[in-house]
Amino acid sequence: MGREVWKPGNMLYPVPAVMVSCGREGEKPNIITLAWVGNVCSDPVMLTISVRKNRYSYDIIKETGEFVVNLTNRELARACDWCGVKSGRDFDKYKEMGLTPSKSETVKAPGIAESPVSIECKVKDIVELGTHDMFVAEVTAVTVDDKYMDESGKFDLDTADLIAYSHGEYFTLGEKLGKFGFSVKKVK
Repeated sequence: MGREVWKPGNMLYPVPAVMVSCGREGEKPNIITLAWVGNVCSDPVMLTISVRKNRYSYDIIKETGEFVVNLTNRELARACDWCGVKSGRDFDKYKEMGLTPSKSETVKAPGIAESPVSIECKVKDIVELGTHDMFVAEVTAVTVDDKYMDESGKFDLDTADLIAYSHGEYFTLGEKLGKFGFSVKKVK
């Protein structure tokens, strides 16, 4: 059994497929689809997004210092892809995709009402990396769609049918294999 050696490339897959919303006061809000996002700290809660400098949303996020990460699901898959291939310079993405801007709690940027989870963020640092700059941001609020609340009042993210991006393709998450710690849990 052998292994091929390839030149360095982006092969860390799957990754979340999210729609990041942003906006400047007095202008139409915008949505950019990103897959290069991730959690980086739990106290304070922080995440990162990486955006190319030539993207329409880049300057909006850099100038306003805020954005909203909106998780996507099966119902949002087409909008997620479309918002990733069309530019906000040319289109009102909310209007074109039939999406609803939702009022945020802690930032001026709107969320996406149809998203199961919207994560409001304030930029703390920008790291210049090359093709992309990484925005390091503190999570300032999280809003969830109450249709994913179960009868006991617990948020059931498993029923949201979230999607992931893997090497150019979108997938639902699929079968649950275990719960954190299942490998060491004592069986009765």
